[in-house]
Amino acid sequence: VQLQASGGGVVQPGGSLTLSCAASGGISDNAVMAWFRQASGKQREVVAKIDAIGSIYYVESVRGRFSMSRDGFKTSTSLQMNSLQPEDTAVYYCNLVQSGNDSWGQGTQVTVSS
Repeated sequence: VQLQASGGGVVQPGGSLTLSCAASGGISDNAVMAWFRQASGKQREVVAKIDAIGSIYYVESVRGRFSMSRDGFKTSTSLQMNSLQPEDTAVYYCNLVQSGNDSWGQGTQVTVSS
């Protein structure tokens, strides 16, 4: 499985960005897709996750501001990020887990700064 993430950039506090991730290479119906982020000097954390039946989990710090979606073929996912704050600055990674295998995209930088 290959994952290609895009959409990062620099935005002012209160702004919005949308991240996208395209998956290829054989995606099964039980695939779980997620967005993680890793800020400088911190551990990677899950931001949002969508399971095989479409249930979505958000980490508390982004709930109400971020929205994750996935296409019907489960080959792409997006993360709409609103009301961005400086603490959202991080490298964001797309992740896919299926049949015990873990795949990662290359990461895309999101910087929130005035």
